[in-house]
Amino acid sequence: MNPLKKIYCRTFQTGLKIALPFLPYRKPKIVGSVKALPEIIQKKKCSSVLIITDAGIRSLGLTRRLEKALENAGIPFCIYDKTVANPTTDNVDEAVELYRENACDCIIGFGGGSSMDCAKAAGARIAKPRQSLAKMKGILKVHKRLPLLMAVPTTAGTGSETTLAAVITDAQTRYKYAINDFPLIPRYAVLDPKVTLSLPPFITATTGMDALTHAVETYIGNSTTYGTRKDALLAVKLIFENIDTAYENGSDIDARCNMLHASFYAGCAFTKSYVGYVHAIAHSLGGEYNVPHGLANAVILPMLLEAYGKKIHKKLARLAVAAGLAQEDTPCNEAAGLFIQAVKDMKKRFGIGDRIPEIQETDIPKLAHYADKEANPLYPVPVLMDASELEPFYHRLMEEPDAVSKDESDNEIEEIGKGGPEDDRTGN
Repeated sequence: MNPLKKIYCRTFQTGLKIALPFLPYRKPKIVGSVKALPEIIQKKKCSSVLIITDAGIRSLGLTRRLEKALENAGIPFCIYDKTVANPTTDNVDEAVELYRENACDCIIGFGGGSSMDCAKAAGARIAKPRQSLAKMKGILKVHKRLPLLMAVPTTAGTGSETTLAAVITDAQTRYKYAINDFPLIPRYAVLDPKVTLSLPPFITATTGMDALTHAVETYIGNSTTYGTRKDALLAVKLIFENIDTAYENGSDIDARCNMLHASFYAGCAFTKSYVGYVHAIAHSLGGEYNVPHGLANAVILPMLLEAYGKKIHKKLARLAVAAGLAQEDTPCNEAAGLFIQAVKDMKKRFGIGDRIPEIQETDIPKLAHYADKEANPLYPVPVLMDASELEPFYHRLMEEPDAVSKDESDNEIEEIGKGGPEDDRTGN
């Protein structure tokens, strides 16, 4: 990245960090069961509910407990269940139309991050009916209060129930972008482990590693606070203690509950302190090829941690201690290596590979441009990179025809991680 762009990015990030204590961040109120929602809805004087979910969640019967609770309380509701992975502008428009047809005044996002993001974006369009989602992308462009918004995560990973972001894919261009504003933070987060019990092992693993990526990228970034560091460390601890149990024994209610709370804490951390290039690359792959977000993050995470090099060793060492992988007196470089290796081992146990075979080489400049545009200047990453420096990671993620091209990509990535002036800075 050229020096002027670096200065601009770091100045922008420093300004945001200084402003953090004065911004209206809030944590959603935690509810332990979907059965508690009718009472909240009635207290808020809402008369009709739109539930936004996807066909898979509904076919598994996961919404039935909520439907029954609403029926017993005499609260009318309708269900939009056409949300797709990486929700599109078309999904949002259809959900908004259903909301208006049924005179709803409350929205419940029920499912993974896609359903919750669709619910948030629908709320934004309802609050600002004359403005397109494309005009709301970026930071602080919603402004207006949304209808009562509640989130019921069925996966322990996205953290979307805590965040101010909704990630939407343009149905025509496949460009994936984020809308970030405080009104998008749900008022209530329902951490009900019973709705996660039927989650398949592989989805349990990839969504759990999604939460891990949130916590790690937050912690190694340069805009953390005491609170976000505390939340990130707690999330990492809970994930390392519970993800294998949840993967191997999906009916373990305690492990499921702990994973939901880990996802919540990781979400609280990154909604304030942001993520990094792992997410930027993953979002570009999700938008272009519909690669599941958690899977993409899991594949990419150790590769970026290695590329950042010594810049993040002290922080990774603290994460290693929180994860139970190292002692306080373990040398930083050794503890950092233990943490990265533990992430690789976790991937291997869960059958998660090191490649994203959908990537087409001709798409890489465009994908890298999308990642650059998303991340810079917003994400306070340990080492700044522009589109040309991000391209080698896409090459590394491809199913490569021979070892030569892989070696070339590895060499390019190693160069990025060497300690130039940017790498020598000390992050917080």
